[in-house]
Amino acid sequence: MANSPNTYSFSSVQATINGPGGNAITIGYSAGPTDEGISVEWKEEKSTMTMGADGTVQHALHAAMPGRMTVRLLKTSPTNAMLMQLFNYQRLNPAAWGQNTITVSDVNRGDANALNMAAFAKATGVTYDKTGRFNEWTFDGVLSMFLGTGVAALV
Repeated sequence: MANSPNTYSFSSVQATINGPGGNAITIGYSAGPTDEGISVEWKEEKSTMTMGADGTVQHALHAAMPGRMTVRLLKTSPTNAMLMQLFNYQRLNPAAWGQNTITVSDVNRGDANALNMAAFAKATGVTYDKTGRFNEWTFDGVLSMFLGTGVAALV
Protein backbone atom coordinates (compact mmCIF):
# COMPACT_ATOMS: atom_id res chain seq x y z
CA MET A 1 0.00 0.00 0.00
CA ALA A 2 1.47 3.35 -1.03
CA ASN A 3 1.63 6.33 1.32
CA SER A 4 -1.34 8.63 1.18
CA PRO A 5 -0.59 12.03 -0.40
CA ASN A 6 -2.71 13.48 2.43
CA THR A 7 -0.50 12.15 5.25
CA TYR A 8 2.22 14.10 7.03
CA SER A 9 4.20 13.11 10.09
CA PHE A 10 7.17 14.85 11.68
CA SER A 11 8.50 11.36 12.43
CA SER A 12 9.36 11.19 8.70
CA VAL A 13 11.54 14.30 8.86
CA GLN A 14 15.28 13.67 8.82
CA ALA A 15 17.63 16.58 9.44
CA THR A 16 21.37 16.83 10.07
CA ILE A 17 24.10 19.43 10.22
CA ASN A 18 27.61 18.53 9.09
CA GLY A 19 30.47 20.92 9.57
CA PRO A 20 34.03 21.36 10.74
CA GLY A 21 34.51 20.80 14.45
CA GLY A 22 31.76 18.24 14.85
CA ASN A 23 30.31 15.02 13.62
CA ALA A 24 26.95 14.86 11.89
CA ILE A 25 24.45 16.20 14.41
CA THR A 26 20.83 15.07 14.14
CA ILE A 27 18.54 18.10 14.40
CA GLY A 28 15.23 16.61 13.26
CA TYR A 29 13.07 13.86 14.68
CA SER A 30 14.64 12.32 17.83
CA ALA A 31 16.72 15.48 18.55
CA GLY A 32 14.15 16.90 20.98
CA PRO A 33 12.35 19.25 18.59
CA THR A 34 9.53 21.51 19.74
CA ASP A 35 6.08 21.54 18.16
CA GLU A 36 7.34 24.45 16.02
CA GLY A 37 10.09 22.19 14.62
CA ILE A 38 12.22 23.36 11.70
CA SER A 39 11.63 26.24 9.29
CA VAL A 40 13.17 26.49 5.81
CA GLU A 41 12.76 29.80 4.01
CA TRP A 42 14.19 32.07 1.35
CA LYS A 43 15.96 35.17 2.67
CA GLU A 44 15.01 37.41 -0.22
CA GLU A 45 12.67 37.62 -3.16
CA LYS A 46 13.72 36.01 -6.47
CA SER A 47 12.60 38.91 -8.61
CA THR A 48 12.63 42.68 -8.82
CA MET A 49 9.95 44.32 -10.92
CA THR A 50 10.63 47.77 -12.34
CA MET A 51 7.89 49.80 -13.98
CA GLY A 52 8.69 52.15 -16.83
CA ALA A 53 7.14 55.61 -17.10
CA ASP A 54 4.87 54.27 -19.87
CA GLY A 55 3.74 51.23 -17.81
CA THR A 56 6.21 48.79 -19.36
CA VAL A 57 7.29 46.10 -16.93
CA GLN A 58 10.81 44.77 -16.48
CA HIS A 59 11.45 41.69 -14.33
CA ALA A 60 14.93 40.91 -13.04
CA LEU A 61 15.53 37.32 -11.92
CA HIS A 62 18.04 37.18 -9.05
CA ALA A 63 20.65 34.45 -9.41
CA ALA A 64 21.53 34.26 -5.71
CA MET A 65 19.82 31.59 -3.60
CA PRO A 66 20.16 32.85 0.00
CA GLY A 67 18.20 30.86 2.52
CA ARG A 68 17.65 30.42 6.23
CA MET A 69 16.90 27.40 8.38
CA THR A 70 15.70 27.68 11.95
CA VAL A 71 15.74 24.71 14.32
CA ARG A 72 13.75 24.81 17.57
CA LEU A 73 14.72 22.34 20.28
CA LEU A 74 13.32 21.70 23.72
CA LYS A 75 15.35 23.34 26.48
CA THR A 76 16.25 19.86 27.78
CA SER A 77 17.50 18.49 24.44
CA PRO A 78 21.16 17.36 24.57
CA THR A 79 21.44 18.58 20.97
CA ASN A 80 21.62 22.17 22.29
CA ALA A 81 24.98 21.42 23.92
CA MET A 82 26.30 19.86 20.70
CA LEU A 83 25.24 22.89 18.64
CA MET A 84 26.74 25.29 21.19
CA GLN A 85 30.03 23.39 21.06
CA LEU A 86 29.98 23.53 17.25
CA PHE A 87 29.16 27.25 17.30
CA ASN A 88 32.02 28.00 19.70
CA TYR A 89 34.50 25.93 17.69
CA GLN A 90 33.57 27.66 14.45
CA ARG A 91 33.54 31.21 15.84
CA LEU A 92 37.04 30.69 17.25
CA ASN A 93 38.31 29.20 13.95
CA PRO A 94 37.40 31.62 11.14
CA ALA A 95 38.43 29.11 8.45
CA ALA A 96 35.65 26.83 9.75
CA TRP A 97 32.95 29.53 9.60
CA GLY A 98 30.32 29.09 6.89
CA GLN A 99 31.40 25.53 6.08
CA ASN A 100 28.30 23.67 7.31
CA THR A 101 25.87 21.65 5.23
CA ILE A 102 22.39 21.21 6.64
CA THR A 103 19.89 18.81 5.12
CA VAL A 104 16.20 18.54 5.96
CA SER A 105 14.05 15.97 4.21
CA ASP A 106 10.64 14.43 4.59
CA VAL A 107 11.19 10.93 3.32
CA ASN A 108 7.48 10.15 2.99
CA ARG A 109 6.57 13.29 1.07
CA GLY A 110 9.74 13.40 -1.02
CA ASP A 111 10.81 16.87 0.16
CA ALA A 112 14.54 17.60 0.09
CA ASN A 113 16.16 20.80 1.36
CA ALA A 114 19.85 21.63 1.67
CA LEU A 115 21.56 24.70 3.07
CA ASN A 116 25.16 24.77 1.82
CA MET A 117 27.98 27.09 2.90
CA ALA A 118 25.87 27.56 6.00
CA ALA A 119 26.89 29.61 9.01
CA PHE A 120 25.23 30.18 12.35
CA ALA A 121 23.29 33.43 11.96
CA LYS A 122 23.38 33.60 15.75
CA ALA A 123 23.61 31.33 18.73
CA THR A 124 20.44 30.54 20.60
CA GLY A 125 19.10 32.93 23.18
CA VAL A 126 18.45 31.49 26.61
CA THR A 127 15.29 32.01 28.65
CA TYR A 128 14.88 30.67 32.16
CA ASP A 129 11.21 30.72 33.06
CA LYS A 130 8.34 28.64 34.41
CA THR A 131 8.08 26.23 31.47
CA GLY A 132 11.62 26.07 30.07
CA ARG A 133 10.43 26.99 26.58
CA PHE A 134 12.90 26.14 23.83
CA ASN A 135 16.19 27.08 22.18
CA GLU A 136 16.15 28.41 18.63
CA TRP A 137 19.14 27.99 16.30
CA THR A 138 19.30 29.99 13.07
CA PHE A 139 21.55 29.33 10.06
CA ASP A 140 22.10 31.26 6.81
CA GLY A 141 23.50 29.84 3.59
CA VAL A 142 22.78 28.89 -0.01
CA LEU A 143 19.43 27.12 -0.22
CA SER A 144 18.33 24.31 -2.48
CA MET A 145 14.67 23.36 -2.05
CA PHE A 146 12.62 20.58 -3.60
CA LEU A 147 9.04 19.74 -2.60
CA GLY A 148 8.01 16.21 -3.46
CA THR A 149 4.76 14.86 -4.77
CA GLY A 150 3.71 13.42 -1.43
CA VAL A 151 3.83 9.84 -2.60
CA ALA A 152 6.97 7.96 -1.62
CA ALA A 153 7.75 4.42 -2.72
CA LEU A 154 7.60 1.78 -0.02
CA VAL A 155 10.93 0.29 0.88
